[in-house]
Amino acid sequence: MRVPRSSLMALAAFLTGTVAAAALGSETATLDQPAAAPVAVSPAPTPPPAPDTFPDYKPEVPAAEPAPAASAPVAPTDPLGAAVLARLADPAPLLLRLSTKDRDAIRAFYEARADKPLWIADGAWTEAAKAVSARLVAAAEDGLDAHAYSIPNLPEKPDEKAIADADLRLSAAAVLYARDARGGRVNLASISRLITPHLDLPAGNAVLTKLSDAGAKAGEALQSYNPASPGYLALRARLAALRGPAPTAAKPLRLPSGPALRVGMRDARVPLLRAHFDLETRPAGTFDQGPGEPEIYDSAVAEAVTKFQRGRGLPATGILNVQTVLALADAGRAGRPTGSEAELIVNMERWRWLPGDLGSDYILVNVPEYRLRAYRGGVLRDEARVIVGKPDSRTPLFSGLMEYAVVNPSWYVPPSILKTMAPKLAGYGGKTWGGYEVVRRGGHISLRQPPGERNALGFIKFMFPNEHAVYLHDTPNRSLFSAAKRDFSHGCVRVDDPFRLADVVLPDWSADRLKKLIGKGERTIRLPEKLPVHLAYFTAYVDDGGTYRTLPDLYGYDAPMRAALGLPGGGGPAIARLPDEAPRRKADAAATPKAHSAQRHPTHRHVADEWPTGRYEDVEPPRRHLRRAARSDDAPEYGEPGLWTPAPQQATPRSYW
Repeated sequence: MRVPRSSLMALAAFLTGTVAAAALGSETATLDQPAAAPVAVSPAPTPPPAPDTFPDYKPEVPAAEPAPAASAPVAPTDPLGAAVLARLADPAPLLLRLSTKDRDAIRAFYEARADKPLWIADGAWTEAAKAVSARLVAAAEDGLDAHAYSIPNLPEKPDEKAIADADLRLSAAAVLYARDARGGRVNLASISRLITPHLDLPAGNAVLTKLSDAGAKAGEALQSYNPASPGYLALRARLAALRGPAPTAAKPLRLPSGPALRVGMRDARVPLLRAHFDLETRPAGTFDQGPGEPEIYDSAVAEAVTKFQRGRGLPATGILNVQTVLALADAGRAGRPTGSEAELIVNMERWRWLPGDLGSDYILVNVPEYRLRAYRGGVLRDEARVIVGKPDSRTPLFSGLMEYAVVNPSWYVPPSILKTMAPKLAGYGGKTWGGYEVVRRGGHISLRQPPGERNALGFIKFMFPNEHAVYLHDTPNRSLFSAAKRDFSHGCVRVDDPFRLADVVLPDWSADRLKKLIGKGERTIRLPEKLPVHLAYFTAYVDDGGTYRTLPDLYGYDAPMRAALGLPGGGGPAIARLPDEAPRRKADAAATPKAHSAQRHPTHRHVADEWPTGRYEDVEPPRRHLRRAARSDDAPEYGEPGLWTPAPQQATPRSYW
C-alpha cells in the first residue's frame, strides 16, 4: 500500500535526531575520561531533496558577488590640480599635429606628479619654461618650423584654468618639437617604401621628464634631440650664414707668383697676407721663445686663409694655392654662401633619419654620391667608389649592423628567375650546367653558382641582415667603376676594391691575408663587434675639407621632401652636376686577382643575389656599350618585373647569363 508523505517525513526526522544524539554521546564521554565541555557545532547543510520526493522544489542559485568598481583617478584636492585634470579631460586639442598617443603620454606624466603644473609657479613662468620657450622660438635654426610650436600666453593674473591650459600647451609644444627633431614630421612611406630607417622617436612623458630634470638648462636638453653629427652641424652653420647679413665685399689682394705655402714655410708674400687679414706684423713672443719672423707662414696666417677659403666655397685646407690666390684677387665679391634654404633643410632632415649616435666605428654610404666612407674612432679611415641601385630598383635607405663577411661566396639563382627554367632543369641529369651546379633540395631544384672569379658576387661579400636583403659585395666586372654615374645594380651596393674595405672592417685580417683564401672554398669570418652600416641619401653636404657640394637627385626624392616640409621648389627634382673624380688608377682595377678575366658578353647581364631572399643583384657592362636586342612577344622575361634580362642563348651554355 502507499505510505502517506507526512508519515515519511516524520520518520526521517526521528531517525536523524536519533543518529545525531548517539554521535554526540560517543564524543562527550568514555570509560577512561570524563566528558569534555560542550562544543558548538554548526549545523551541516541540508542536502536538497530528491526531485521525485518534492516535485515543486527548485534549488536556489547563489547570488553573484558584485564586481569591484574600476578604480578612477583620484581627483586632486587643490584647485590648480583639479584644473589641470579637467583640461586633460577636455577633448579640445592642445596643439595641432599632436597625436593621441602623445597626449596620453602627457596625461601619464602629469598624473605621476599629482597633476601639478610643470612650467608655472606662483602665477609666472619658471626659468625652465623661459629656456624651453627660447628654444621653440629659435626652431628655424635647425630647419624646423617655429610656427608649429606656438607658445601660449599667460595673463598677468591668471586663474587656475588659464594656468592649466598654458602649462599643458607648453608641454605639448616641447613634446612635438622633440619628435620633429628626431625625424617625426615626414611620413617617409609617402616618399618611398624603400626609406625604412628606425626612427628613435621619444615618448612624450620621457621628454617632459628629461626637461623637468634639466631645470634651467631645459632649453639645451630640448636642443639635444636634434642631430649632433658633424655633417648636420656643418649644414646648420651654412643655413645660418645664408640667412645672416651679406658679408662685406673683400678688398682685393694681388700677390706675386710663387709656390704653394704651408705652415712653417718662409716667403716674401706672408707680410702681405698679414696686412690683408689684419694680423700682427710678426707672431707674438712667449716665455719660451721670442717673437716670430714676419715672413713665416704660421698657424695664424693659415687659419685666416682657411676662413677665407671656406667663405669662397674652396677646399678649406689653409694652404695658399693657385685657386686661393685667384680668389684673393677677385675684388668686390660679396662671398655669400651658395645653395638655397630648401636645399639645406631637406638634407638636414635626412640626418634625422640616422641614429643619434652613428657609432665610433661605422660605414656611411651616400647613395647619390656613389661613395662609401669607413670611419674608425670617428675619423675617416678610408673611402671607396660604389655602384648602387638603378632608379627603378633603388638601393634602400636604412641603418644596419654588419655581422660577418664571406670570402669565396656562392650564389643561388633566386626563385623569380629559376621558375622560368624549371621545365628544362627537371629533365637534366647532369651535375653542372653552363658553369652552374644543379642542386636538389627536398624535391626542389635550384641553381648554384660556385665560388670563383666568375661569381656575380665577386670574391667577398659583407653581410648586415636586413628586411631588404641587400648587402655590400664585390663584383667581377671592374670596368663599371670607371663610370661617373654608377647606378647599375638591383639594390645591393658593389664596392670597388673590397679587400681594402675588409682590411678596415676586419681588424684581425689584412687584405693580403684575405686574398690568400681565394680559391679555397667558402669561408665565413665574423666581425669581433657588429659594425654600424648607414645607407644614406644626401644631395647637399659639406665635405671633410669644408667645401659645400651638391649632387644630382638620383631617385627624385628632393621634390617630394620639399613638398612634405612645406618648402618652395617641390615641383621637380633638382639638377646638379657630379663633382669631378680623379682618374681611376690601374692598380685599383687590378686589386682583385684575375678580375679582368671575368668579362661578360657586352649584351648579357648577370642577375645575382642570395637565395631565397627574392631580391637580387645584377652585373652589367657600362651602359654606353649595351645594345638591347629586338624582343618577340613570347620571349621569356628574367629578373624582377619590369627589368628585362635577355633570354639565354641555347647554343652556348657557358654564356647563358
